[in-house]
Amino acid sequence: MPPIETNTAPEPDGEPDYEVLDDSERDRWNGPRTASPANERLVWYVRGFLVFIAVSLTILFTAAAWIHPYADDGSAQTMATHTQLGLPRCTMVELTAKPCPACGMTTSFSLLMHGDVWSSLKANWVGTLLAIFWLCLIPWSAIGAVRGRYLFIRSAEVLTTVCVCTLLVLMISRWAYIWFVQ
Repeated sequence: MPPIETNTAPEPDGEPDYEVLDDSERDRWNGPRTASPANERLVWYVRGFLVFIAVSLTILFTAAAWIHPYADDGSAQTMATHTQLGLPRCTMVELTAKPCPACGMTTSFSLLMHGDVWSSLKANWVGTLLAIFWLCLIPWSAIGAVRGRYLFIRSAEVLTTVCVCTLLVLMISRWAYIWFVQ
């Protein structure tokens, strides 16, 4: 990087006086040099939260693998497998006979955990994408907690915002298609 020149008041002979700054002086003018966010160590509670994410998602996918997403005749179900966990049927389906934006998510997760990708996509393709993303999030969280640094990203806040907004747009798009096109 070339030296920075600063112009001070002109000398009596009319020539400007230039001062050349070396790299140590440069920080005084451009602000302090800090480590990039990708290189900063994570504080203990962020690392603990990453462990919590990894453990919670592992439990979630274990439950999805435990659920039986197939009907008695062997065909893949498209929704309502969450009732195997003791949860009630979807209120929106009960009232309108049309699915809510999240209908089929549990079934989609379960079918994916049973290796039935095509049926998972048919049950709820947004759920399949979310499950794949969350499956990738398990090792990412564990590695980040152990290393004390985020893996591949600079800001967890930006990543979270983008992911949540993308998920909502996809879920609502799928729901609108089911309601208005099918």
